[in-house]
Amino acid sequence: MNLKVKKIISIIILFIYIILLSSCNFPLDSITSKLSVSPSIVKINSNPNILTVHYINVGQGDSELIQINDKNILIDAGPKFSEDKVVSYLKTQGITKIDYLIGTHPHEDHIGGMEAVIENFKIGKFIGPKIYNPPTDSIFKDLITTLKSKNMKITVLEPGSYINLGENINFQILSPSKTYYENLNNYSIVSKITYKNSKFIFTGDTEEDDEKKILNAGFDISCDVLKIAHHGSKTSSSEDFLKEASPKIAVISCGKNNDYGHPNKTILDRLKSINCKIYRTDLNGDIVITSDGNNIRKLE
Repeated sequence: MNLKVKKIISIIILFIYIILLSSCNFPLDSITSKLSVSPSIVKINSNPNILTVHYINVGQGDSELIQINDKNILIDAGPKFSEDKVVSYLKTQGITKIDYLIGTHPHEDHIGGMEAVIENFKIGKFIGPKIYNPPTDSIFKDLITTLKSKNMKITVLEPGSYINLGENINFQILSPSKTYYENLNNYSIVSKITYKNSKFIFTGDTEEDDEKKILNAGFDISCDVLKIAHHGSKTSSSEDFLKEASPKIAVISCGKNNDYGHPNKTILDRLKSINCKIYRTDLNGDIVITSDGNNIRKLE
């Protein structure tokens, strides 16, 4: 077969492939979002004396890895479709044990990848909120089944309690309180890490109702870095909460071309009005921020 014939056949095959692909009803935005979470993963050289926070790009969801004093904390594990990304990311960092695995609240975009994490790593403690109206979906039920199979219990921590991460660091739970919420987002565990003079807050999907409770409880929510709640939705990040937090850096975890319009323009404008530097996983990919206790920097 000569070269010209081979070229013609290749063009015909490519044309047929394009026609077949275009005839399928794939949700293109969803596919784009899923594909965008899997670029090459970079190994970060962690130092036990440096607080390292990884905001893992899981598409439309949340997952944050915190490393300090040779301890690893994972807050949420993204949606089910990103479980391989989360597991690969953790393994690339050389992690074999998660000392504290925190599920902020039982929504799929936060706990969908939890089963895979539990199956692939040694887990010290699993921390979750007390839910008075637990969901009945398979993702939540499967997580509970997996925890039971590993003889693991859900540890519930009260607002104001601390997780021991060693010298010079405080990890405080700010929320949720013992309150019944119709909206599962308001059960989100909100936490604050203080390492010497550096402060980071993690918010899950908590909304304005719970933000008010945190403020009314008198917690110090001033911070250098704030993980913006609910992917930048307008239901969270109230003016009062942002004013009190007064972050220098905001991190938004959301999917590229997501169907929810996250992050909301109103929230972006609020952050800009307080001169806050904004990083987004849909635009920046995996985001890693470190602190030596005084100086905070984003790794490039």
